[in-house]
Amino acid sequence: QVQLVESGGGLVQAGGSLRLSCAASGRTYSKRATAWFRQAPGKERELVARITWNPGSTHYADSVKGRFTIFRDNAKNTVYLQMNSLKPEDTAVYFCNAEMVSGIGLPFSSWGQGTQVTVSS
Repeated sequence: QVQLVESGGGLVQAGGSLRLSCAASGRTYSKRATAWFRQAPGKERELVARITWNPGSTHYADSVKGRFTIFRDNAKNTVYLQMNSLKPEDTAVYFCNAEMVSGIGLPFSSWGQGTQVTVSS
C-alpha cells in the first residue's frame, strides 16, 4: 500500500507564495504520474498540475499557468507544488494523487488526505 502525505498548506495574503509537498511512502510501485488537485467549497475537484515520471513532462490548468510550478525530488520520493502570486480564488483543499502500476501491470491511483490553502484578499 502507498501512503501520500501532503503538507505546506496554510493562510497567506494575496500575492504571496506557498510550497506544497506530497511525500510518498510504503510499498514501491511503478509510477506513471503525480498530480495536484484542488477542491473549493461547493465546487468539484479540479486538476491543478500534473507531472509524469518518464519523461518528466508537466501540464497545468489554465488558471494557474505562469504562477504554479510542479516538480519532483526523486531521491526524496516527493512532488512539490510551488504556488506564487496567489489569489483568493486559489483557496481550496489541495490533494495529491499518484498514478501507479501494480506488480501485475494494473493501473491504479492513490490520494492524500489534503491540505488547506487559504488566500486572503
